[in-house]
Amino acid sequence: QVQLVESGGGYVQAGGSLRLSCAASGSIFAIDSMGWYRQAPGKQRELVATMTTGGIRNYADSVKGRFTISRDNAKNTLYLQMNSLSPEDTAVYYCYARNVVQTDYWGKGTLVTVSS
Repeated sequence: QVQLVESGGGYVQAGGSLRLSCAASGSIFAIDSMGWYRQAPGKQRELVATMTTGGIRNYADSVKGRFTISRDNAKNTLYLQMNSLSPEDTAVYYCYARNVVQTDYWGKGTLVTVSS
């Protein structure tokens, strides 16, 4: 089992920045990749960014050049630095982890609200 706890969400004006954190615990030795998804009101959950244990990063086209995913292995924490935020980025952001047998774990989410 892997437990994930997100933090860092909040309210920000358009053009601003936020950094989300995801603290992982439990069987983290078996994690193969981690990432962030988001779900806006009335929309399906969508991928934002992922990162493998080997450091390969993948971003949604809508956030490329604005968001950066990173990881601090010593702290077992995943980050999402979000810059140049727009109202379209308003959503609940979820941290996820996938282990080597393809089991997915999810955090409870953190709300990001961007005002125009």
